[in-house]
Amino acid sequence: MSSKRYTDEFKIEAVRQVTDRGFKVAEVAERLGVTTHSLYAWLRKFGKPGVVQRAEADQSAEVRRLKIELRRVTEERDIPKKGRRVLCQGVKAKYLFMQVHREEFRVCAMCRVLRVNRAGYYAWLKSPDSERAKEDERLLGLIKHHWLASGSVYGHRKIAKDLRDLGERCSRHRVHRLMRTEGLRAQVGYGRKPRFHGGTPCKAAANLLDRQFDVTEPDTAWASDFTFIRTHEGWMYLAVVIDLFSRQVVGWAMRDRADTELVVQALLSAVWRRKPSAGCLVHSDQGSVYTSDDWRSFLASHGLVCSMSRRGNCHDNAPVESFFGLLKRERIRRRIYPTKDAARAEVFDYIEMFYNPQRRHGSTGDLSPVEFERRYAQRGS
Repeated sequence: MSSKRYTDEFKIEAVRQVTDRGFKVAEVAERLGVTTHSLYAWLRKFGKPGVVQRAEADQSAEVRRLKIELRRVTEERDIPKKGRRVLCQGVKAKYLFMQVHREEFRVCAMCRVLRVNRAGYYAWLKSPDSERAKEDERLLGLIKHHWLASGSVYGHRKIAKDLRDLGERCSRHRVHRLMRTEGLRAQVGYGRKPRFHGGTPCKAAANLLDRQFDVTEPDTAWASDFTFIRTHEGWMYLAVVIDLFSRQVVGWAMRDRADTELVVQALLSAVWRRKPSAGCLVHSDQGSVYTSDDWRSFLASHGLVCSMSRRGNCHDNAPVESFFGLLKRERIRRRIYPTKDAARAEVFDYIEMFYNPQRRHGSTGDLSPVEFERRYAQRGS
C-alpha cells in the first residue's frame, strides 16, 4: 500500500496552524490525520526559524507537567493509605510517620496531605522531645502514682487537685489529656434495677432530718444504713454510721447476718469513737433492724434522737446511699472475695486507709473528711 502524499500548499497550511494560529503540533497532526513526525518535518522545511524548537520545548514542558501531576496524584492516594492511623492523631505522631516514610514520599507532599508545617517538622527532627514533652512525661509519673494510690478510682479533677496540693502548676485539662493518652480512667457508676418489697407498716419515727444534709457542726447529725458484700464463703453485711458534717464514716461493723446486732455494733463503735453529746440525731431508713426495740433502746440509753426516712424513699438517706455507691463502684463490684476475712480487710482498707483520710469530697470543698474536720478544729481554736 502506498503512503499518502500531500501537496506543498497543504503542508504550508498545516504549518501555519502551528506557527500563526498557535495550535499544538499533536493537536494539528491528529486533526489532519498525519503523524507528528511528518508535521515536524514540514515545520523544518516551511516554518519560520525557531518554530520547531519552540514546539518541541512545549511538548517537553507538557510531558514534565503531566509527570509532576501524576506524582502528586499518586502521593495523595498512597500517603493516606499508609498514614490512615495518624490522620486524626497529634502532630508528633504525624512527624514520626513522616520520619519513617521520608525515603518513600516527599516531605512537602506528606506535609500537604497530613496538614502539618514543614518548618515544624524539621525543627522536631533536631529536638524530638520538647521541653513540654519532657514536662508531660514527668507529670504523667505523678499522675500514675496518685491514680494508683486512690485504688485506680480517681478522675482527672481530683488528681489535678492532688498535684496542686504538691505545688505543681497544671490545669485539670492537661491532666485529663495525659490520663486519656495513657488510658487512665475514673471508676464510673453502675445501674441497678429497683426492687419493691411488700409488707405491713412498721413503727417508724418522724423524718426529723428532712434531707437537711448540710450540717454546720460535727456530731450533730449521723446517718446509718447497711449493705451486702459477696464472698465465696457466703454473704457479708456491712453497716456504717456517717457524720453528715464531714461525711466521715465514724462507725462501722461487719457480720454474716443482717440483724439488729449488726447495726447496733456499728452505732456502738461510732459512740465509742466520737462520744457525741445528748441530742445527736441518728437518721436511718425504716428497715426492720432500725425499727426494732433493741435499736430504739440503744438510742434512748445514749441520749440519741431517732429519725427515719419516709417509706420506700432512698433519697431521704442520700449520703449513706452515695457512700455505698462509691464503695461498690471503686472496690466491691470489681471482684468476689475468696473469704470473709478478705472482704473485711478490703473494707477496712477502703474506709480507714483511703475514704476517711484521703478521698476528696465535693460537699466538703474537695477535702477529705479527716482534713475537713481538722481545718474546722483549727478555726475553732
